[in-house]
Amino acid sequence: MLLSEFDYNLPEELIAQLPADKRENSKMLILDTKNKSITHKHFYDIADIIDSNSLLVLNNTKVLPARLYGEKEGTGAKIEVFLLKQLEGKKWETLIKPSKRIKENTLIKISNELSVKALSKTEEDGGWIVELIYEGNVLDVLHRNGNIPLPPYIERKLQNEDIKKLDFERYQTVYAKDEGSVAAPTAGLHFTDEILSRLKEKGVEIAYVTLNVGLGTFRPVKCENILEHKMHAETFEITESTANVINQSKKSGKKIIAVGTTTVRTLETAFAKYGEIKACHDESRLFIYPPYEFKVIDNLITNFHLPKSTLLMLVSALAGKDFIFKAYEEAIKNKYRFFSYGDCMYIKTK
Repeated sequence: MLLSEFDYNLPEELIAQLPADKRENSKMLILDTKNKSITHKHFYDIADIIDSNSLLVLNNTKVLPARLYGEKEGTGAKIEVFLLKQLEGKKWETLIKPSKRIKENTLIKISNELSVKALSKTEEDGGWIVELIYEGNVLDVLHRNGNIPLPPYIERKLQNEDIKKLDFERYQTVYAKDEGSVAAPTAGLHFTDEILSRLKEKGVEIAYVTLNVGLGTFRPVKCENILEHKMHAETFEITESTANVINQSKKSGKKIIAVGTTTVRTLETAFAKYGEIKACHDESRLFIYPPYEFKVIDNLITNFHLPKSTLLMLVSALAGKDFIFKAYEEAIKNKYRFFSYGDCMYIKTK
């Protein structure tokens, strides 16, 4: 299967630069894979659309202020450090740009309370293992010195304090709990506390997993033969209570609705390893592309994904590639907003 098969043309003006005025006001395309129908709704309709015999599973990871801007000690050259994953102690896996200016033991000053010391290169382009130099609690330090790691297609050239505050609030789900991600699980950005309450009142069960979003989710596919692509590991956790409710829901015939591709990969990885959903702290390198037989999830709430991305391949495996591309054409024709701050779709297979 070729990478070029997952390409499409998107008008630049449809790339959402800001979130919707209210989370629930995003548009929602409903894809029914049984009868191949496409209908237009808004996310505030979701509680009416999901039936009570369902289990909704969400990823409650929280986004770190993982983008650091600093200066190379000695020269004052502007350097960006993007934290990917905490290793042991104060060591982190990072991406640094421009990396050609960096050598081992280079110091990058972020502020008076935080510096970064480059230790060794990784296999990633621009990848470095670094040591953070600070006193106190790392999360407190990052919140004072870091920036929300918005994807590169969201431009913030003229960022002011109001926009910065908006991003800190809206590039985070309302149920975000454990900080560890460098990108938001964006399908969850549409939910409000009120919508979650309405779903519970209707009888829909709700459970949470945690997958810390990293390179595995957003790393671009660069090989034309997609089978040659290697996924970057992302850590996840499933609690015993979540494992029990998912297994019981499967046995009783409930629909399992995943919110976001990260939730899908968490559940499908766990099932592939254990033959059921078990409480675990593990990592996922699962690359889902057509054809793939889903073992756990039935339906999926997801945003619109970048051309040639592993995420587009995952939804193509669930809904069928031709149907997904037909839906994307429909979304473009109807001026849906794309990517992280954009609109969403609900894929129904059951």
